[in-house]
Amino acid sequence: MDNKNDKLLLERQMCFPLYACARKVVNLYTPYFKKLGITYTQYIVFLVLWEQDGISVGELCKRLYLDNGTVTPLLKKMEKSGYVRRERSREDERIVIVYLTDKGRAFRDQVKDIPDQVGSCINLEGGEAVQLYKLLYQLLEIL
Repeated sequence: MDNKNDKLLLERQMCFPLYACARKVVNLYTPYFKKLGITYTQYIVFLVLWEQDGISVGELCKRLYLDNGTVTPLLKKMEKSGYVRRERSREDERIVIVYLTDKGRAFRDQVKDIPDQVGSCINLEGGEAVQLYKLLYQLLEIL
């Protein structure tokens, strides 16, 4: 068998370095989030809600590239912890709207330095970081 042209070699898979890098980057956040009692996925939910409070679950799923089956249990846990509240839309009861509580809004101050702390662990030149960011979002849109 000619290994050079074998499409099933791990090193020939575009998906593998993306997967491995994503895991490593998320793992950089883990010690910070563990102290605060949240997960990375809860963190990105917070990021969206701090940007746009009162968003539907469907829109939240769309923004995070996650499905409803992943987001709903996460929101239930965040609601139980007092960070968010969920309400059915008055216009359409099938739609659930997510709102931050005062505790959820205040939580922003506890995590505000984490991006800089984690960012300092990723040693890319400024131009490379911007290029990677643009390429990753381009890929997300294609997929």
